[in-house]
Formats: sequence, C-alpha cells, structure tokens
Amino acid sequence: MSTITTNPVLSDLFPRTKARDVALVLGGTALLALTSQVLIPLGFTPVPLSLATFAVILIGASLGPLRAGASTGLFLLLGVAGVPVFAGFTSGTATASFGYACGYVLAAIAAGFLARRQADRKVASTFLLAAICSGLIYALGVPWLMFSAHLNLQEGLMLGVVPFLVGDLIKAIGASALLPGVWKIIGRK
Repeated sequence: MSTITTNPVLSDLFPRTKARDVALVLGGTALLALTSQVLIPLGFTPVPLSLATFAVILIGASLGPLRAGASTGLFLLLGVAGVPVFAGFTSGTATASFGYACGYVLAAIAAGFLARRQADRKVASTFLLAAICSGLIYALGVPWLMFSAHLNLQEGLMLGVVPFLVGDLIKAIGASALLPGVWKIIGRK
C-alpha cells in the first residue's frame, strides 16, 4: 500500500485553523469577483478580456485544490444565485461567458492539484500549470459560448479562444514569474 505525499501550497505555510480556511476561501472568492470586473470588452465577441483567469491560477496554486475549489465554487454559486460577480457585474446562466465561470472551478482545482506537486516552484512548470488552467477554462467556456450564441465550432474558437491567446500568454508569464519568485523568497527565510 502506497501513500501519496503532497507538498504544502503557499497558504499552508501559516498555522491552519478553520477560521483561516474560511477567510482564505472567502478572500479567494472576493479576489475572483473583483478581478472579473477588471475587463476590456471586445466589440466582436460577447466574451470580455478580464483578469479573472489570472486570479484563478493564483487562487488555485495558493490555496490548494480543496480551498480553491470551494472558493471558485462559491463564486459560481453566487453568480448563479443572482449576485453580480461575473464579468461586467452580470450574473446568471444566460450570459455567453457563463461557461468560462464554470471552467474557473475546474482550473482552480487543477492548479491546486499541480501546486501540491510543486508545479508552482519553477518557471517552466508554472507556465505549464497556467496553460493547463487556460485550456480547462476553454474546455467549458467555448461549448457554452457556442450553445448560448448559436455558433459552430470554428466560430466558437474564433470568438472564444483566439482573441484571448495573447492575454493568456501574458498571464502565464506573470504567474511563472510571481509564484516561483514567492517560493524563492520564502525559501531564503
């Protein structure tokens, strides 16, 4: 019988209490709600460019899979319940970008899972972590966009992926600098 060992994520470096875990989950939800409002509407697609995907990567890698899943899941539930936390202060399932919000949950859990395996400690593996997260967000976002806007696959990719690839690259580079940099600083103390 083998045991799976996991490593700490950034938030595990502080004493663990239930109150701290609740605060981390709520803080992650608040961060995601705030970064969802930092957006650039693109006139040719119903999906805006936002900082939310960057926040999802950081939430996942910092909180680990369980707390990140709870944090992004709460964000999704709030939005479905009518709280205007989605991009552009929207809510509900009728938006073209609802599938991307669903993808945040999957991506945050994946980022947390990979961070538990130290993928957030080196530049190359963090870049790969960010790319996987983006792919997972697209995996749920594009089909919903296609369904809600009555698009075929080519149109869905052209409106729901292609315009965001440069932004994803920048976010992946940012995460690749930030997360390993924090671990390096912590390692020096």
